[in-house]
Amino acid sequence: MKVSMTVNGKAYERDVEPRMLLVHFLRDELSLTGANVGCDTSQCGSCTIHLNGTAVKSCTVLAVQADGATITTIEGLAQNGNLHPMQQAFWDKHGLQCGFCTPGMIMASTKLVEGNAHITDEEIRHGLEGNICRCTGYENIVRAVKAGAQAMAGGD
Repeated sequence: MKVSMTVNGKAYERDVEPRMLLVHFLRDELSLTGANVGCDTSQCGSCTIHLNGTAVKSCTVLAVQADGATITTIEGLAQNGNLHPMQQAFWDKHGLQCGFCTPGMIMASTKLVEGNAHITDEEIRHGLEGNICRCTGYENIVRAVKAGAQAMAGGD
């Protein structure tokens, strides 16, 4: 089947198998490998992207379901060579260790904090329950998300 979509501001059109997952389309067809395949069961969140402005796990969406969609991946979050405020916050607050979950955490976090510069630790922990990190213990991730929320709102 033929699909067309805009990914990170660029239009793409490809022929795909009807059963191809969006995460595999992004990784294998477009060479955008930031969305990781961690579990294939939608439990880890390492494949989180933005689909039409909503954070979704790309292993739960078929590529044909994204036909006509606008997608942002971790590769498209930075603008003009500058890290997105949430990416910068993860760097500054050491919200990563091995880095495998980091793209999904950042993509989920950017949507989680939209319009909530003063998000609480509890809200962050609850909002990221679908994203698993096996390395960090989450403390620095929570700190990074709080800092990212403030930076996205134009604060500190």
